[in-house]
Parts: sequence; C-alpha cells; structure tokens
Amino acid sequence: MVVYLKTFNLKTEPYCDVINITSQVQNAVRASNINNGLVNVHVAGSTAAISTTEYEPGLVKKDIENFLEKILPYREDYAHHSTWGDHNGAGHLRSTLLKSSQTFPIQNHNIILGTWQQIIFLELDEKPRHREIYCTIIGE
Repeated sequence: MVVYLKTFNLKTEPYCDVINITSQVQNAVRASNINNGLVNVHVAGSTAAISTTEYEPGLVKKDIENFLEKILPYREDYAHHSTWGDHNGAGHLRSTLLKSSQTFPIQNHNIILGTWQQIIFLELDEKPRHREIYCTIIGE
C-alpha cells in the first residue's frame, strides 16, 4: 500500500464562500499514481469545511448560505465571542456541523462521484483566509 500527500492553497472570502475543488483533488489523485484506493480531503482549520454538492449558482450562492444562516446565524451573540474577542462563533459551530474532512473512493485513477456531485470547500469565518487543503491518497 502507498500513501501520498498533496496540498494546494485557496484564497477565500468571508461568510460562506463556497469553492469547487473537485479538479484540484482529482489532480492530486492522478499525481499520486494510485490506481485504486481512497482520498481524504482535509482543511486544517476550525472555521472551514469540506463537503459535496451539485455546484450550481443557486445552490452554492444562496441556498447553502440561507440554510446555514437559519440554523447558525452569524449575527447571534455566541459565548465564543467573549472568550476570544472575535465574532466567528457561527463559523466554528458551522464547521463542527459540516466537518473539516471527507473521504472518497478512487477507481482507475479517478474519484468516484455522482453525476452532479462535486467536492466543495466552505469558508465559514468572518475574515478572508488563505487555506491549505490536504489530500491524503492511500491505495495501490
């Protein structure tokens, strides 16, 4: 079994920036030369998430943001704000809900995804960030 690590960087916008990272992850898988296995996609950060969706403008620009705002609004006064003096409590809670990693199967050097399924990164912080995404590919 082989383990291969590839990273790439993103420059993000605050408050629910959603970025399609499918091609970067697929490039990492192909660079690994692993034919069959798994790829784990991870963001090292407590106010960001990795997920999947159909990456289309209505869903990623309005629906995801509206949904998250209904359950974890940015304007809420979270206890976290008084602890650290910042105002990104919603981002931390959203990241806990959505998760910072996802794992996908690989077959014939390709990530197995549904027809309309893409891998997305979500910026959940109140500030723009530079994020590093880690792709750990395991297989043969």
